Amino acid sequence: MSRIPIVRNSDYRLNGPKSYAYALIKYNLTPSQPGKFYRENAHSKLMMKNTDGAHAIVTADDVMNDSFYTCPVQVGTPPQTLDLNLDSGSSDLWFWSTKLDKRVQRAGKANEVAIFDTAKSSTFKPVPSSTWRITYGDGSGASGIVGTDDIQIGDITVKGQAIELATKISSSFQNQTSSGLLGLAWGDLNTVTPTPVKTPVENMIAQGSLPTDAQMWSCYLGSVKDINDPDHGNSWYLFGPHDKSVVEASGQEIAWTPIDNTQGFWMFDSDAATINGQTLELPEGKAMADTGTTLMLCDDKFCQALYDAVDGARFDPQVGGWILPSDNIDKRPDLKVKVGADKYITIEKEQLSWAELEDGSGMSFGSIQSNGNAPFAIFGDTFLQCCYAIFDVGNQRFGCVQRPDPTPAGK
Repeated sequence: MSRIPIVRNSDYRLNGPKSYAYALIKYNLTPSQPGKFYRENAHSKLMMKNTDGAHAIVTADDVMNDSFYTCPVQVGTPPQTLDLNLDSGSSDLWFWSTKLDKRVQRAGKANEVAIFDTAKSSTFKPVPSSTWRITYGDGSGASGIVGTDDIQIGDITVKGQAIELATKISSSFQNQTSSGLLGLAWGDLNTVTPTPVKTPVENMIAQGSLPTDAQMWSCYLGSVKDINDPDHGNSWYLFGPHDKSVVEASGQEIAWTPIDNTQGFWMFDSDAATINGQTLELPEGKAMADTGTTLMLCDDKFCQALYDAVDGARFDPQVGGWILPSDNIDKRPDLKVKVGADKYITIEKEQLSWAELEDGSGMSFGSIQSNGNAPFAIFGDTFLQCCYAIFDVGNQRFGCVQRPDPTPAGK
């Protein structure tokens, strides 16, 4: 097995509305409630209404740098270390390169972004005529050329991995501190043309780096709210067999459920939740696990029922989402979400608030927001911080156990 430590982005600034807008743009969602964020129609760009009444397009400048976690990945020979966002909601491996405009490179270096230099790698090979492009809902994005090189993730080396080198990036990307992204979704989402390329995990399996009975990866995402817990809120990714010690510490057996990867995502059945012991059916019946999204996005009726159970919580149109009091954490409702046929994961009370508002009101932006017009829920870091999640590629299934937390109310 290969364990990779996760580094919390030191430049990350908690901002609930920005995290929500990022998810809306990433998945091209249309908000279902009137408020700060809206679309004129299903095909228009995401808009926001400012406090002065002016309306503007939500650009990547408004939402970028939403990578809470990054991991060190070595690329080339000799290795060049890049801090990448590992994202189970996409399938591209792309990063900054010396093919970018010099001005852009200077901006990146000013933010301490590591930039891959193909000239310094003896194992780099270009792939003529192949290109890639990632475009976000506001029209911004990144694009470039393709090559192959050796990459190292933990102690696993992938020979001749296809890498996507940025030659153009929108100005908004120049504010980020990570070097790029490593996609962990299924290969169908890869954007390389004319022929999509295999993801690093697919190549790990093809070259035999993952055992035939453990073609999987897993993640344990700690939280700064858990710094006083026995695990100290530590975080890591693991490629290969899951960590049995974590499963044993949970006192549970892994609950496995088949995944539906027809859209390229890690999608599984999730048709119910309980709020203070009362069962609530979830109409979409599906959820996807996404390490690249900070919040949970769920059905409107679920959000309404959840925040109705929190004294003082409300939907705030000016903020653009559900907010709740920052204090009285122990009085928040007991919430569990269903995974598969019969497994429930408790969402810790301290995790129900994402970021305190900056207006001095003592209110926080909720970690669970509306999924708008999406036909499925999105279980991001809010969910993943409450469990040990196992992504079994070989058997096309998702597994999890509850993360033990002796301080679920942050005490």
